[in-house]
Amino acid sequence: MALIRSLNGITPTFGQGIFLAETAVVVGDVVMGDDCSVWYNAVVRGDVNGIRIGHRVNIQDNATLHCTYRKCGLSIGNDVSIGHNAIVHGCTVEDKVLIGMGTIVMDQAVIGTGSVIAAGAVVTQGTVVEPGSLMVGVPAKRMGAVPQALREGEIERIARNYKLYAGWFKKE
Repeated sequence: MALIRSLNGITPTFGQGIFLAETAVVVGDVVMGDDCSVWYNAVVRGDVNGIRIGHRVNIQDNATLHCTYRKCGLSIGNDVSIGHNAIVHGCTVEDKVLIGMGTIVMDQAVIGTGSVIAAGAVVTQGTVVEPGSLMVGVPAKRMGAVPQALREGEIERIARNYKLYAGWFKKE
């Protein structure tokens, strides 16, 4: 069973149809919507500020979601995929975004709707990513608009598939 821990009198709250892997950790001021999944060794740590997560968000293995004390909370929209080993810290991620494996998104960054942050990219503090952008590199730079094939073939497919995968684990 996942570690779900209250802290300072605040208990995480969850929507319907969620999946929390046995080694997932969710602590403190976390509000998670419907049909979300938090995978193996992922940490959602709302200890120093609030974390708000929309619907159909998948937080993949070893990802870390955290905030900055008294400065930056974390807001994740709907239909967001956060890849393996990503760090998403004190920022805003709008709807239908793919955060690639090993990506780092820093405080006060804003990732616009429909964007893809490529694997291994680093979105520096305060960066505002316009909606529909493909961002790559260290530091992350805009490479243009997300092509339709990438939007359908990756952003939407991954979000759908993780709901499917979670269903497999719920049956066990």
